[in-house]
Amino acid sequence: MRASSRRLALITCLITCLMTGAATLGAQRAWRMPNAPAGMVWIGGGKFLMGNASRQSRANEQPVFEARVDGFWMDATDVTNAQFAAFVQVTGYVTTAERAPDWESLRVQLPPGVPRPAGLVPGAMVFTGTAQAVPLDDWSRWWRFVPGADWRHPDGPGSSIEGKADHPVVQVSLADAQAYARWAGKRLPTEAEWEFAARGGIEQADAMPGRQQANVFPAQGQFPVVPAALKALIGTSAVKSFPANGYGLYDMTGNVWQWTADRYRADRFAQLAGHGTVANPQGPASSFDPEDTGAPTGAPKWVIRGGSFLCDESYCRSARPSARRGSDPANPMSHLGFRLVMSASSAI
Repeated sequence: MRASSRRLALITCLITCLMTGAATLGAQRAWRMPNAPAGMVWIGGGKFLMGNASRQSRANEQPVFEARVDGFWMDATDVTNAQFAAFVQVTGYVTTAERAPDWESLRVQLPPGVPRPAGLVPGAMVFTGTAQAVPLDDWSRWWRFVPGADWRHPDGPGSSIEGKADHPVVQVSLADAQAYARWAGKRLPTEAEWEFAARGGIEQADAMPGRQQANVFPAQGQFPVVPAALKALIGTSAVKSFPANGYGLYDMTGNVWQWTADRYRADRFAQLAGHGTVANPQGPASSFDPEDTGAPTGAPKWVIRGGSFLCDESYCRSARPSARRGSDPANPMSHLGFRLVMSASSAI
């Protein structure tokens, strides 16, 4: 065979292979698209470096280790007020904030010896802010328990979600999020799934986003001061108000913190590091938070991720994919919501 003929045959073969590969890829995409759950995005999975070794990170984000997650579907947005309202209408579900607190459950979150309150009434934690600058070592200066605060009234009885159907639902406990997940046929993401998705395909992407890229505390504000001129700027925003990340996910940082499926341990990454690639990391069996100055260090806590509209560069700095925090599972808050995932096999 002449050289020119061999070259033509080789080129023809390469083109055929490329076309075959493209057709196969197209078939894979076509196979997935008809089964795509409404409002969800396919996250292909893979290996990534979990955590953050930069100077802006916290000790609970270290040491960095290699993790691998299988592919999964994830809600493109946080669960909205409209979606949660549909769940409540169908099921009649009553959220944690709408029920009087159970003292036995509450007691384990408090330091030993705290007496039982005279009256336990339904309500939830609300960000109130301060009138002037205060030391940032005591969050009780800008948070308070408000009787009557719940998902329909995020800031208390005088507030409402009217006109905010497309805002993320807040004032939901872990149990509330799990109940919605069961109804929707989904589940909360593991901490590893959440971080992989939040990075949007960029290895170690972890910078505090520009304020035009996420709903965080106003640049002209001084956390936790809330002057009248800024009051309307501090709170949840409608989902999809800011650009999506590389996977098509909205508000993975900023807007509201998001519940995950994992218990919180400040030293969890140290437990997992040094064991090679950790496949589909799961949460620990117990909680540990040495920085909690209120509850015992082993009180049950679950991981929340993503930061919120209260994240400020001078205080929170948690509107980052690797930032993590532990939260009392029975403690609804006005900046805490959730989004859900679904395993690949569940969508078939």
